[in-house]
Amino acid sequence: MSDRTKILASALVRAIATGMVGVELGLFLAARGLPPGLVGLVVGAGLAGCAAAAFLAMRWADAHGRRRFLVEVALAGAAGCAALLIAKHPLWLAVAAFLGMVNGMGRDRGASLIVEQAILPSIVTDRERTRTIAWYNVLQDAGHALGALLVAVPSRLVNQGGQPLDAHAAAMLLAAGLLLPTMFFARSLSPAVETHSQARALALTPETKSRLKRIASLFALDSLGGGFLTTALLSYFFFERFHVSESTIGFLFFGARVLNALSHLGAAWLARRIGLVNTMVFTHIPSSFLLITVAFAPSFPVAAILFLLREGLVEMDVPTRQSYVLAVVQPHERTVASGITNLVRMAAWAIGPLMAGALMQGRALMLPLVVGALLKITYDILLYRAFRSVRPPEEMAAAI
Repeated sequence: MSDRTKILASALVRAIATGMVGVELGLFLAARGLPPGLVGLVVGAGLAGCAAAAFLAMRWADAHGRRRFLVEVALAGAAGCAALLIAKHPLWLAVAAFLGMVNGMGRDRGASLIVEQAILPSIVTDRERTRTIAWYNVLQDAGHALGALLVAVPSRLVNQGGQPLDAHAAAMLLAAGLLLPTMFFARSLSPAVETHSQARALALTPETKSRLKRIASLFALDSLGGGFLTTALLSYFFFERFHVSESTIGFLFFGARVLNALSHLGAAWLARRIGLVNTMVFTHIPSSFLLITVAFAPSFPVAAILFLLREGLVEMDVPTRQSYVLAVVQPHERTVASGITNLVRMAAWAIGPLMAGALMQGRALMLPLVVGALLKITYDILLYRAFRSVRPPEEMAAAI
């Protein structure tokens, strides 16, 4: 099995666990009796842990060893999911979520992704880079879809006489177990995945520093909006607003992740024709407007249709964004570039759930959806103004 295959397989398995946790975390915490504010606190703590791990990936992974780092992150993630089952007090739940990098986003955007993305461009050409990253994201969202579908399992246990909390705990334990195989994929990678650059990890060129500073600040704004829209909080919204079952929510997010996965290939096709930045912006803005309509939907079927339409567009900026960042920096700067951009995203994601949980108190369940969507629209407009003229190598070559 090649290194590329191992990375893709690891991404798939890890995404299944992430997809389960994204849907289950909010339901698990609700079954524990936590109010919306404390649900937001625990979700935010988990995302803060993801941000901390992203920082370590940026500063330490190359020197520490990429394979070793991937193994350690997988072990910590499995331990964190399992620790949630033992913790009782909200504070200890938050600590377990932080140390285990428990990802309530429902999408894998953590430290492992940073390292894997730094590896992938070194094994493909510039013209193949976006498509390779698109397939990486396709497998991730396929895993997210399968993970969301597995959420139907605990509801079946409840229907057969089990207790809701026990059923959700079983799902969290399954997610922890799914993270263990990724350790073995990482351990079996060849030495070729390690960086052999003699350049100092953070010795960025002035041009790269300038670009990353602007990109990171914009990505922070986008992710702050995303923090209002974590899968954990969206599943909580559907559960509380429309009183649908856990299995129905699981099937909804399964459909969403399937559409996410298909959209990645569409994004790669579209980017070859209109460019990476145009693809990012012109697909992302409509998805945000669709999310606002979900907030005001009169019934669950209407909300579900609008939500699925949104999910068919919202992830098209992911492979294009990742490819763009890795293309406009030097090869030895890729781990740092991936680390910085993912770090600011995770940090902003960690703040969002705290604010969203507070907004959800009382009768304001839909307010985080509106606020998150407006923040994302603002990000898209500013991104287009700042980077529409900064092209990756393959687009500059095509323009000659």
